[in-house]
Amino acid sequence: MKQDTSLRGKVIAITGGARGIGLATATALHQQGARVAIGDIDAQAAESSAAAAGLAMSAKLDVTDPVSFTAFLDEVERTLGPVDVLINNAGIMPVGRLADEPDAVTRRILDINTYGVILGSKLAVQRMIPRGRGHVVNVASLAAETYAPGLATYGASKWAVLGFTEAARVEYRGSGIEFSAVLPSFVNTELTSGTKGIKGIRNVEPEDIAAGIVSVIEHPRPIVRVSRVVGALIGAQKFLPRTVGETVGRWLGGHDVFTDAVDTAARKAYEDRARGPLN
Repeated sequence: MKQDTSLRGKVIAITGGARGIGLATATALHQQGARVAIGDIDAQAAESSAAAAGLAMSAKLDVTDPVSFTAFLDEVERTLGPVDVLINNAGIMPVGRLADEPDAVTRRILDINTYGVILGSKLAVQRMIPRGRGHVVNVASLAAETYAPGLATYGASKWAVLGFTEAARVEYRGSGIEFSAVLPSFVNTELTSGTKGIKGIRNVEPEDIAAGIVSVIEHPRPIVRVSRVVGALIGAQKFLPRTVGETVGRWLGGHDVFTDAVDTAARKAYEDRARGPLN
């Protein structure tokens, strides 16, 4: 079944929409005429952001809680109509060496970044199947196609999201339901605060990722990498001997960008919020 890929009037729900990539995407889609709902664990921030951007609605959402996620989608559909597109954007990125990572942080990363995406996708597809149409866009990361010290658990969570999205896409091929993965590189948001990025490569802006998401909704395809340059560099590593690829990574500063090179003071506010209550 061929989908109507115009954005005007589409009902689009976005998780983690109060700030960063989620808010930039919500704003871009609203400007294209979509009816956009954002959900976020920080209900106050979501409400303020939605009002400032002129979005259709906002609500509190804990992506790790089936009751909360169901209630969010129920409210979106009561208020705006059937969800055409779900964008699973919510995610966290605590950084540091594996041995220093508390078990509660490990679980929180996997719960939000991986389980939350799987849960949201499942709940959305259950609603989309009877209608024979819909689109699930999962925001993964270019970390899903490479690896870096200081990001072991985060990288694992995003590898899982990419593999899940690819399998679900094939599973629902021909049903009218699309699955896409968007893979951002370094983005200038709180998530990368206190880190310097890769030498010689410009960080992208939330609006760049938003443009990629808008594009994949308008023209559905399996994977979108933003930026293409970083995506191509990571892709090229697969054709190099492992030792060569890892040596190049060290030359570019990738070996310590999430460990020794982190400005912990600049990053503290984000880390505290991302890690949340751990007892």
